[in-house]
Amino acid sequence: MEKPANNQYPIHELIKQRWSPLAFDNRPIEPEKIASLLEAARWAASCYNEQPWCFIVATKDNTEEYEKLFSCLVEANQKWAKNAPLLMLSVAKLSFERNNKPNRHAFHDVGLAVGNLTLQAQSFGLFVHQMAGFDVEKATHLYNIPQDYEPVAAIAVGYPGNVEQLEEDLQQRQLSPRSRKPFTDFVFQGDWNQFYF
Repeated sequence: MEKPANNQYPIHELIKQRWSPLAFDNRPIEPEKIASLLEAARWAASCYNEQPWCFIVATKDNTEEYEKLFSCLVEANQKWAKNAPLLMLSVAKLSFERNNKPNRHAFHDVGLAVGNLTLQAQSFGLFVHQMAGFDVEKATHLYNIPQDYEPVAAIAVGYPGNVEQLEEDLQQRQLSPRSRKPFTDFVFQGDWNQFYF
């Protein structure tokens, strides 16, 4: 299933085709592709080149580790993410290595790393769905995440699946049209809410 962006101006085809499906095929992802996703994340830009991202990775071929990460997801996300062959947790280091001061850009930089990962996935025919719906405290405890780090998002990755495998409400979500805010809502010049174009 494809849901290309209805873009007003030209954008790269990988960006145009990227979206976050709910239906995943349980086909395993080749290990070298997983390595490439993480390599793409590794080369993201970051403040002072701190690279404040970490990734916890669980594949279905390691049932115990997969169930551990899966247990952190809220029930609503478990309903559809159960078929994704790869689950991940992105984690941000909240202070700079260079001076131990707070890094208020850490979440931004983790987002850039996941953005790279997402486009690399798209180039392989894989899809990425990030989730805010997971238990941060449980994940922190289960994975012994240090105090200076914070889980950012849970991530499901996989090849596209059959929408009919989803419950009816999830089918409707997957089949609904994509939408984005108009430029007038977020591109300003001179003063707040003064439209740039």
